[in-house]
Amino acid sequence: MSFRDLMREVFSALDANRGRSLLTILGIVIGIAAVIAMTSLIGGVSQALVGELGLDQSRMLYITGSTPTRDLDADDLEQIELNVPGYDFVTGVQYTSSNISAGAKTEESASLVLVEAQYFDAASVKFIAGSAFSERDGSTGGMVIVLGQPVAKKLFGGDGSDAVGRPVKIGNDSYIVVGVAEAANSYQTESYLPYKTGMSRLADGYGGYTQVIGYAKEGVDANDLADRTRTFLYSYLNVDPNDDESGYVDVTAMQSMIDQLNATMATFSLMMSAVAGISLVVGGIGIMNMMLTNVTERIREIGLRKALGARSSDITKQFLLESVTLCLVGGLIGILLGYGASWALTSVASSLTDGMTVTPAISPTTIAAATGICIAIGVGFGYYPARRAARLNPVESLRFQ
Repeated sequence: MSFRDLMREVFSALDANRGRSLLTILGIVIGIAAVIAMTSLIGGVSQALVGELGLDQSRMLYITGSTPTRDLDADDLEQIELNVPGYDFVTGVQYTSSNISAGAKTEESASLVLVEAQYFDAASVKFIAGSAFSERDGSTGGMVIVLGQPVAKKLFGGDGSDAVGRPVKIGNDSYIVVGVAEAANSYQTESYLPYKTGMSRLADGYGGYTQVIGYAKEGVDANDLADRTRTFLYSYLNVDPNDDESGYVDVTAMQSMIDQLNATMATFSLMMSAVAGISLVVGGIGIMNMMLTNVTERIREIGLRKALGARSSDITKQFLLESVTLCLVGGLIGILLGYGASWALTSVASSLTDGMTVTPAISPTTIAAATGICIAIGVGFGYYPARRAARLNPVESLRFQ
Protein backbone atom coordinates (compact mmCIF):
# COMPACT_ATOMS: atom_id res chain seq x y z
CA MET A 1 0.00 0.00 0.00
CA SER A 2 1.42 3.38 -1.01
CA PHE A 3 1.85 6.23 1.45
CA ARG A 4 -0.86 8.22 -0.36
CA ASP A 5 -3.33 5.35 0.06
CA LEU A 6 -2.39 5.04 3.71
CA MET A 7 -3.02 8.73 4.35
CA ARG A 8 -6.34 8.58 2.51
CA GLU A 9 -7.45 5.72 4.77
CA VAL A 10 -6.16 7.53 7.84
CA PHE A 11 -8.13 10.73 7.17
CA SER A 12 -11.21 8.74 6.19
CA ALA A 13 -11.12 6.84 9.50
CA LEU A 14 -10.54 9.99 11.57
CA ASP A 15 -13.29 11.88 9.74
CA ALA A 16 -15.74 9.10 10.51
CA ASN A 17 -15.09 9.69 14.24
CA ARG A 18 -14.60 13.44 14.14
CA GLY A 19 -16.15 14.25 17.51
CA ARG A 20 -14.33 11.49 19.33
CA SER A 21 -11.05 12.49 17.69
CA LEU A 22 -11.36 16.13 18.78
CA LEU A 23 -12.20 15.17 22.36
CA THR A 24 -9.30 12.71 22.43
CA ILE A 25 -6.69 15.30 21.47
CA LEU A 26 -7.77 17.85 24.11
CA GLY A 27 -5.01 16.69 26.44
CA ILE A 28 -2.44 17.17 23.69
CA VAL A 29 -3.86 20.60 22.82
CA ILE A 30 -3.81 21.79 26.43
CA GLY A 31 -0.33 20.39 27.10
CA ILE A 32 1.30 21.89 24.02
CA ALA A 33 -0.50 25.23 24.48
CA ALA A 34 0.67 25.38 28.09
CA VAL A 35 4.29 24.60 27.14
CA ILE A 36 4.33 27.24 24.39
CA ALA A 37 2.59 29.91 26.47
CA MET A 38 4.59 29.46 29.67
CA THR A 39 8.03 29.13 28.05
CA SER A 40 7.27 32.18 25.88
CA LEU A 41 6.11 34.18 28.91
CA ILE A 42 9.12 33.21 31.04
CA GLY A 43 11.51 33.91 28.16
CA GLY A 44 9.84 37.25 27.51
CA VAL A 45 10.03 38.29 31.16
CA SER A 46 13.70 37.27 31.26
CA GLN A 47 14.52 39.30 28.14
CA ALA A 48 12.57 42.29 29.48
CA LEU A 49 14.46 42.19 32.76
CA VAL A 50 17.77 41.93 30.95
CA GLY A 51 16.94 44.87 28.71
CA GLU A 52 15.17 47.15 31.17
CA LEU A 53 17.54 46.67 34.09
CA GLY A 54 20.65 47.03 31.96
CA LEU A 55 21.73 43.46 32.59
CA ASP A 56 22.61 43.08 28.92
CA GLN A 57 25.96 44.67 29.81
CA SER A 58 27.62 41.34 30.55
CA ARG A 59 31.07 43.01 30.43
CA MET A 60 30.25 45.45 33.24
CA LEU A 61 31.46 45.07 36.84
CA TYR A 62 30.35 47.03 39.88
CA ILE A 63 33.27 47.73 42.22
CA THR A 64 32.92 49.08 45.74
CA GLY A 65 35.81 49.58 48.13
CA SER A 66 36.41 51.64 51.23
CA THR A 67 38.41 51.81 54.45
CA PRO A 68 37.48 53.59 57.68
CA THR A 69 39.31 56.69 56.39
CA ARG A 70 38.50 56.92 52.68
CA ASP A 71 36.66 55.67 49.60
CA LEU A 72 38.19 54.75 46.27
CA ASP A 73 39.53 57.73 44.31
CA ALA A 74 41.03 58.41 40.88
CA ASP A 75 44.49 57.11 41.88
CA ASP A 76 42.94 53.85 43.06
CA LEU A 77 41.16 53.39 39.73
CA GLU A 78 44.47 53.84 37.95
CA GLN A 79 46.03 51.17 40.17
CA ILE A 80 43.19 48.76 39.38
CA GLU A 81 43.75 49.18 35.64
CA LEU A 82 47.53 48.75 36.05
CA ASN A 83 47.44 45.72 38.33
CA VAL A 84 44.37 43.83 37.11
CA PRO A 85 44.68 43.17 33.36
CA GLY A 86 41.48 42.78 31.41
CA TYR A 87 39.70 46.14 31.68
CA ASP A 88 38.81 48.39 28.77
CA PHE A 89 38.39 51.16 31.33
CA VAL A 90 37.45 51.77 34.96
CA THR A 91 35.35 54.80 35.82
CA GLY A 92 34.02 56.27 39.06
CA VAL A 93 30.54 57.40 40.07
CA GLN A 94 29.45 59.79 42.80
CA TYR A 95 25.91 60.54 43.91
CA THR A 96 24.46 63.78 45.21
CA SER A 97 21.23 65.74 44.99
CA SER A 98 20.09 69.30 44.39
CA ASN A 99 17.15 71.29 43.08
CA ILE A 100 16.96 71.61 39.28
CA SER A 101 14.86 74.46 37.92
CA ALA A 102 13.77 75.78 34.55
CA GLY A 103 11.72 78.96 34.57
CA ALA A 104 9.04 78.65 37.25
CA LYS A 105 9.27 74.88 37.52
CA THR A 106 11.54 73.06 39.93
CA GLU A 107 12.44 69.42 40.55
CA GLU A 108 13.30 69.42 44.24
CA SER A 109 16.10 67.25 45.63
CA ALA A 110 16.74 65.73 42.22
CA SER A 111 19.15 62.79 42.17
CA LEU A 112 22.39 63.71 40.40
CA VAL A 113 24.93 61.14 39.24
CA LEU A 114 28.43 62.52 38.71
CA VAL A 115 30.13 60.48 36.01
CA GLU A 116 32.79 60.47 33.32
CA ALA A 117 31.71 60.31 29.66
CA GLN A 118 32.64 56.59 29.53
CA TYR A 119 29.90 55.78 32.01
CA PHE A 120 27.12 56.08 29.43
CA ASP A 121 28.58 53.32 27.26
CA ALA A 122 29.35 51.07 30.22
CA ALA A 123 25.90 51.42 31.76
CA SER A 124 24.14 51.27 28.37
CA VAL A 125 22.22 54.50 29.02
CA LYS A 126 19.62 55.09 26.31
CA PHE A 127 18.61 58.53 25.05
CA ILE A 128 15.26 59.77 23.80
CA ALA A 129 16.88 63.01 22.62
CA GLY A 130 20.36 64.48 22.35
CA SER A 131 23.37 62.50 23.54
CA ALA A 132 25.87 62.07 26.37
CA PHE A 133 28.27 64.87 27.16
CA SER A 134 31.72 64.58 25.57
CA GLU A 135 35.02 63.53 27.14
CA ARG A 136 36.17 67.12 26.70
CA ASP A 137 33.21 68.33 28.77
CA GLY A 138 34.18 65.78 31.41
CA SER A 139 37.87 66.75 31.53
CA THR A 140 37.30 70.53 31.48
CA GLY A 141 34.36 70.64 33.88
CA GLY A 142 31.84 71.67 31.25
CA MET A 143 28.58 73.24 32.40
CA VAL A 144 26.38 70.62 30.74
CA ILE A 145 23.83 68.13 32.02
CA VAL A 146 21.97 65.03 30.86
CA LEU A 147 18.47 65.09 32.31
CA GLY A 148 16.53 61.98 33.22
CA GLN A 149 13.31 61.78 31.20
CA PRO A 150 10.95 62.18 34.23
CA VAL A 151 12.76 65.37 35.24
CA ALA A 152 12.79 66.70 31.66
CA LYS A 153 9.05 66.03 31.33
CA LYS A 154 8.31 67.87 34.54
CA LEU A 155 10.44 70.90 33.65
CA PHE A 156 9.70 71.18 29.91
CA GLY A 157 6.53 69.16 29.32
CA GLY A 158 5.73 66.63 26.59
CA ASP A 159 8.04 63.64 26.49
CA GLY A 160 10.96 65.79 27.62
CA SER A 161 12.79 65.80 24.29
CA ASP A 162 12.34 69.60 23.95
CA ALA A 163 14.78 70.03 26.84
CA VAL A 164 17.85 69.52 24.65
CA GLY A 165 19.76 72.78 24.11
CA ARG A 166 17.86 74.64 26.83
CA PRO A 167 19.29 75.93 30.13
CA VAL A 168 18.51 74.71 33.63
CA LYS A 169 19.72 76.05 36.97
CA ILE A 170 21.29 74.11 39.80
CA GLY A 171 21.94 76.43 42.70
CA ASN A 172 23.39 79.62 41.22
CA ASP A 173 24.88 77.89 38.17
CA SER A 174 23.36 77.50 34.73
CA TYR A 175 23.78 74.30 32.72
CA ILE A 176 22.90 73.44 29.13
CA VAL A 177 20.92 70.23 28.57
CA VAL A 178 22.79 68.09 26.01
CA GLY A 179 20.68 64.94 26.29
CA VAL A 180 17.59 63.35 27.81
CA ALA A 181 18.14 59.83 29.17
CA GLU A 182 15.40 57.25 28.91
CA ALA A 183 14.13 55.99 32.27
CA ALA A 184 13.39 52.29 32.81
CA ASN A 185 10.51 53.25 35.12
CA SER A 186 8.88 56.28 36.70
CA TYR A 187 11.04 55.92 39.80
CA GLN A 188 14.31 56.31 37.90
CA THR A 189 14.80 60.08 38.04
CA GLU A 190 18.58 60.40 37.92
CA SER A 191 20.22 63.17 35.91
CA TYR A 192 23.92 63.19 35.02
CA LEU A 193 26.65 65.81 35.43
CA PRO A 194 30.33 65.61 34.46
CA TYR A 195 32.20 64.30 37.49
CA LYS A 196 34.67 67.16 37.62
CA THR A 197 31.89 69.73 37.33
CA GLY A 198 29.78 68.15 40.04
CA MET A 199 32.66 67.67 42.45
CA SER A 200 33.78 71.31 42.18
CA ARG A 201 30.31 72.88 42.17
CA LEU A 202 28.27 70.63 44.43
CA ALA A 203 30.56 68.42 46.54
CA ASP A 204 33.22 70.86 47.75
CA GLY A 205 35.91 69.14 45.71
CA TYR A 206 35.84 65.85 47.62
CA GLY A 207 37.39 63.34 45.23
CA GLY A 208 36.07 59.96 46.38
CA TYR A 209 33.79 57.61 44.46
CA THR A 210 30.66 56.06 45.91
CA GLN A 211 30.82 53.37 43.25
CA VAL A 212 33.21 52.29 40.54
CA ILE A 213 32.23 50.68 37.25
CA GLY A 214 34.67 48.55 35.29
CA TYR A 215 34.19 47.47 31.69
CA ALA A 216 35.91 44.23 30.73
CA LYS A 217 37.67 43.79 27.41
CA GLU A 218 35.84 41.72 24.86
CA GLY A 219 36.48 38.02 25.38
CA VAL A 220 37.60 38.41 29.00
CA ASP A 221 35.79 36.25 31.57
CA ALA A 222 33.99 38.86 33.68
CA ASN A 223 33.54 36.52 36.65
CA ASP A 224 37.26 35.72 36.72
CA LEU A 225 38.07 39.43 36.37
CA ALA A 226 35.81 40.16 39.34
CA ASP A 227 37.64 37.56 41.45
CA ARG A 228 41.05 39.01 40.52
CA THR A 229 39.88 42.57 41.23
CA ARG A 230 38.48 41.56 44.61
CA THR A 231 41.76 39.84 45.57
CA PHE A 232 43.79 42.88 44.50
CA LEU A 233 41.64 45.36 46.44
CA TYR A 234 41.80 43.31 49.63
CA SER A 235 45.58 43.51 49.45
CA TYR A 236 45.83 47.06 48.09
CA LEU A 237 43.46 48.58 50.67
CA ASN A 238 44.71 46.29 53.44
CA VAL A 239 41.19 45.04 54.09
CA ASP A 240 40.58 41.80 55.97
CA PRO A 241 37.49 40.09 54.44
CA ASN A 242 36.72 38.60 57.86
CA ASP A 243 36.92 41.92 59.69
CA ASP A 244 34.22 44.45 58.80
CA GLU A 245 35.98 47.19 60.77
CA SER A 246 39.04 47.03 58.48
CA GLY A 247 37.03 48.12 55.46
CA TYR A 248 34.74 46.84 52.76
CA VAL A 249 35.30 45.42 49.29
CA ASP A 250 32.70 44.09 46.90
CA VAL A 251 33.06 43.32 43.19
CA THR A 252 30.02 42.06 41.29
CA ALA A 253 30.07 41.03 37.64
CA MET A 254 26.85 41.63 35.75
CA GLN A 255 27.49 38.30 34.00
CA SER A 256 27.05 36.60 37.36
CA MET A 257 23.69 38.31 37.82
CA ILE A 258 22.65 37.33 34.31
CA ASP A 259 23.63 33.71 35.02
CA GLN A 260 21.58 33.72 38.23
CA LEU A 261 18.59 35.24 36.43
CA ASN A 262 18.81 32.69 33.63
CA ALA A 263 19.10 29.84 36.13
CA THR A 264 16.04 31.07 38.02
CA MET A 265 14.01 31.46 34.85
CA ALA A 266 15.15 28.04 33.62
CA THR A 267 13.93 26.51 36.88
CA PHE A 268 10.51 28.14 36.47
CA SER A 269 10.39 27.00 32.85
CA LEU A 270 11.25 23.44 33.85
CA MET A 271 8.53 23.43 36.52
CA MET A 272 5.92 24.73 34.09
CA SER A 273 6.98 22.23 31.45
CA ALA A 274 6.73 19.40 33.97
CA VAL A 275 3.17 20.41 34.85
CA ALA A 276 2.28 20.66 31.15
CA GLY A 277 3.95 17.28 30.60
CA ILE A 278 1.37 15.66 32.85
CA SER A 279 -1.33 16.88 30.50
CA LEU A 280 0.60 15.44 27.56
CA VAL A 281 0.86 12.03 29.25
CA VAL A 282 -2.87 12.09 29.97
CA GLY A 283 -3.46 13.05 26.33
CA GLY A 284 -1.26 10.17 25.20
CA ILE A 285 -3.26 7.73 27.33
CA GLY A 286 -6.41 9.11 25.72
CA ILE A 287 -4.90 8.50 22.28
CA MET A 288 -4.09 4.89 23.20
CA ASN A 289 -7.58 4.34 24.58
CA MET A 290 -9.19 5.67 21.41
CA MET A 291 -6.94 3.60 19.15
CA LEU A 292 -7.72 0.42 21.13
CA THR A 293 -11.43 1.24 20.79
CA ASN A 294 -10.96 1.77 17.04
CA VAL A 295 -9.24 -1.59 16.72
CA THR A 296 -12.15 -3.31 18.50
CA GLU A 297 -14.75 -1.53 16.36
CA ARG A 298 -12.92 -2.26 13.10
CA ILE A 299 -12.02 -5.94 13.57
CA ARG A 300 -14.09 -7.02 10.55
CA GLU A 301 -12.52 -4.23 8.44
CA ILE A 302 -9.04 -5.43 9.47
CA GLY A 303 -9.92 -9.03 8.65
CA LEU A 304 -11.26 -8.00 5.25
CA ARG A 305 -8.13 -6.01 4.46
CA LYS A 306 -5.92 -8.95 5.37
CA ALA A 307 -8.08 -11.32 3.32
CA LEU A 308 -7.62 -8.99 0.33
CA GLY A 309 -3.84 -9.10 0.71
CA ALA A 310 -2.94 -6.37 3.18
CA ARG A 311 0.19 -7.24 5.14
CA SER A 312 0.56 -6.93 8.90
CA SER A 313 3.01 -4.07 8.33
CA ASP A 314 0.33 -2.22 6.32
CA ILE A 315 -2.15 -2.53 9.19
CA THR A 316 0.52 -1.40 11.67
CA LYS A 317 1.39 1.64 9.54
CA GLN A 318 -2.24 2.63 9.12
CA PHE A 319 -3.11 2.63 12.81
CA LEU A 320 0.25 4.17 13.76
CA LEU A 321 -0.28 6.96 11.25
CA GLU A 322 -3.76 7.58 12.66
CA SER A 323 -2.23 8.00 16.12
CA VAL A 324 0.56 10.29 14.90
CA THR A 325 -1.86 12.36 12.80
CA LEU A 326 -4.16 12.84 15.79
CA CYS A 327 -1.21 14.06 17.88
CA LEU A 328 0.08 16.37 15.14
CA VAL A 329 -3.35 17.93 14.67
CA GLY A 330 -3.60 18.40 18.44
CA GLY A 331 -0.09 19.83 18.47
CA LEU A 332 -0.88 22.31 15.68
CA ILE A 333 -3.98 23.52 17.49
CA GLY A 334 -1.99 23.70 20.73
CA ILE A 335 0.78 25.75 19.08
CA LEU A 336 -1.74 28.25 17.72
CA LEU A 337 -3.55 28.51 21.05
CA GLY A 338 -0.24 28.75 22.90
CA TYR A 339 0.92 31.52 20.57
CA GLY A 340 -2.24 33.51 21.23
CA ALA A 341 -2.11 32.81 24.97
CA SER A 342 1.53 33.93 25.16
CA TRP A 343 0.65 37.33 23.71
CA ALA A 344 -2.28 37.65 26.12
CA LEU A 345 -0.15 36.69 29.13
CA THR A 346 2.71 39.04 28.20
CA SER A 347 0.21 41.87 27.72
CA VAL A 348 -1.07 41.26 31.24
CA ALA A 349 2.52 41.09 32.54
CA SER A 350 3.34 44.40 30.83
CA SER A 351 0.28 46.07 32.34
CA LEU A 352 1.29 44.91 35.81
CA THR A 353 4.79 46.38 35.56
CA ASP A 354 5.84 50.01 35.53
CA GLY A 355 7.40 50.91 32.21
CA MET A 356 8.57 47.40 31.32
CA THR A 357 7.35 45.96 28.03
CA VAL A 358 7.18 42.17 27.93
CA THR A 359 6.97 40.43 24.56
CA PRO A 360 6.70 36.65 24.15
CA ALA A 361 9.94 34.85 23.37
CA ILE A 362 8.74 32.24 20.91
CA SER A 363 11.66 30.42 19.35
CA PRO A 364 11.69 27.98 16.40
CA THR A 365 13.36 25.51 18.77
CA THR A 366 10.28 25.50 21.00
CA ILE A 367 7.99 24.91 18.02
CA ALA A 368 10.24 22.12 16.73
CA ALA A 369 10.35 20.55 20.20
CA ALA A 370 6.55 20.67 20.46
CA THR A 371 6.23 18.99 17.06
CA GLY A 372 8.72 16.31 18.06
CA ILE A 373 6.84 15.67 21.31
CA CYS A 374 3.60 15.18 19.38
CA ILE A 375 5.22 12.66 17.03
CA ALA A 376 6.82 10.84 19.97
CA ILE A 377 3.49 10.61 21.81
CA GLY A 378 1.75 9.41 18.65
CA VAL A 379 4.32 6.66 18.11
CA GLY A 380 4.75 5.76 21.78
CA PHE A 381 1.06 5.52 22.66
CA GLY A 382 -0.11 4.32 19.24
CA TYR A 383 2.32 1.47 18.72
CA TYR A 384 0.61 -1.07 20.99
CA PRO A 385 -2.88 -0.62 19.45
CA ALA A 386 -1.33 -0.75 15.96
CA ARG A 387 0.53 -4.01 16.67
CA ARG A 388 -2.56 -5.48 18.27
CA ALA A 389 -4.52 -4.73 15.12
CA ALA A 390 -1.79 -6.22 12.92
CA ARG A 391 -1.75 -9.50 14.89
CA LEU A 392 -5.48 -10.19 14.48
CA ASN A 393 -6.30 -13.45 12.72
CA PRO A 394 -8.12 -12.61 9.47
CA VAL A 395 -10.46 -15.65 9.66
CA GLU A 396 -11.52 -14.88 13.24
CA SER A 397 -11.80 -11.19 12.37
CA LEU A 398 -14.24 -11.87 9.53
CA ARG A 399 -16.42 -13.95 11.91
CA PHE A 400 -16.51 -11.12 14.47
CA GLN A 401 -19.94 -9.62 15.00
